[in-house]
Amino acid sequence: MNRLLNTLGPWIDLAARVLIALIFVVAGYGKIGGYEATQGYMTSMGVPGALLPLVIITELGGGLLIMLGLFTRPVAIALAGFTLLSAVLFHGNSQETMQQIMLMKNLAIAGGFLFLVVHGAGKISLDQRFGRS
Repeated sequence: MNRLLNTLGPWIDLAARVLIALIFVVAGYGKIGGYEATQGYMTSMGVPGALLPLVIITELGGGLLIMLGLFTRPVAIALAGFTLLSAVLFHGNSQETMQQIMLMKNLAIAGGFLFLVVHGAGKISLDQRFGRS
């Protein structure tokens, strides 16, 4: 089993990074096309719509950096914080089952990012290539 993990481990690390970051890349890109609707939703939840460019940069840029494994630890800390803040602001004050599920999803994602903070991006990453692990 250890030999198999030594062989597949770096590829599993890469797949895990891509999978956890994909939701942010897709969401950030989607917010560009649905800019006004997203701003309206943010405003309706008490979050200034003027923050949307920062949200897009955080999601799209942060997601891409995680996928590439570049500046993984600081970006993972930032995205964990962003995810927890989003959980509280958008899903934390509801008795609706779907909102509670979304809250738990955000908590799980933040946990995944904290795992990256501790363990880094892995061997197949730009951090490894540039000696930043």
